[in-house]
Amino acid sequence: MENLLVAQNVSKSFGTFRALNDVSIQVPKGSIFGLLGPNGAGKTTFIRIINQITLPDSGQVLLDGVPLQPNHIQHIGYLPEERGLYKSMKVGEQAIYLAQLKGLSKAEAKVRLKHWFERLEIGDWWNKKIQELSKGMAQKIQFVVTVLHQPKLLIFDEPFSGFDPINANLIKDEILKLRDEGATVIFSTHRMESVEEMCDHIALIHKSNKILDGKLIDIKRAHRSNTYEIGLLAGDQSKVAAQLEAKFETTPATFKTINDELQYRIKIAPNESPNNLLTFLTTLGEVTHFEEVVPSANDIFIQTVKNN
Repeated sequence: MENLLVAQNVSKSFGTFRALNDVSIQVPKGSIFGLLGPNGAGKTTFIRIINQITLPDSGQVLLDGVPLQPNHIQHIGYLPEERGLYKSMKVGEQAIYLAQLKGLSKAEAKVRLKHWFERLEIGDWWNKKIQELSKGMAQKIQFVVTVLHQPKLLIFDEPFSGFDPINANLIKDEILKLRDEGATVIFSTHRMESVEEMCDHIALIHKSNKILDGKLIDIKRAHRSNTYEIGLLAGDQSKVAAQLEAKFETTPATFKTINDELQYRIKIAPNESPNNLLTFLTTLGEVTHFEEVVPSANDIFIQTVKNN
């Protein structure tokens, strides 16, 4: 897959503090790329380098195969975690001003803003001042001015912060639509459920170093543990439980059910087929539940950070 953004051996220090250490990342075109890491890991520094707010000490960043240049800012939309709207300006006036900074004419900005305000049902906010809006309402405006100039690359830093669940879901759907329409998205968040739902690729930065990256599905496969969650109805449950514990590495499991069955997580050897496990379980009783335990993005995040 062709890459839109490539970071090559990027390092950045502030005095004696090393914020990024030889970080290389590739962001495929038309993907949603999750940039993950604990607070202070270096994510914000990396995003600021992409936006040319600060420059790397070494290494380079390429956009569409070309080293970053000042005019590339018109091809990037950035929604920072710390929002930056002018509170005393009216919504429409401010949106037009910010659109013009991104290279749109006043006339074109008005046309595009009308489209987005209707799409998000916020048309009656045009003459309101930012200070009259709630935090969530103001963030809708900032989202619009971030995407208005139809950039190749969109960078969202905690885009759902301050939104109620309904509006968070609305913005999530809009981000997915933008991806489907050809935009490439870098998505920085601590909400691992959003990573699961939206991201095609991820990179994990910890203590200034990239410690994991790749397709999310491939990373999940690499972290699978050959563990299966099972439910089993048996006549003599204590006898069957003893058999399972003697034969396999087991831990108790808990899942919602209408039955009163044995519930276990069973780990099998890497070379053993789950079909063999299932066949064996059917000799002991009625199998009511059988599911592979797939590691979540949150599990992988915690495990990888702890290991490093």
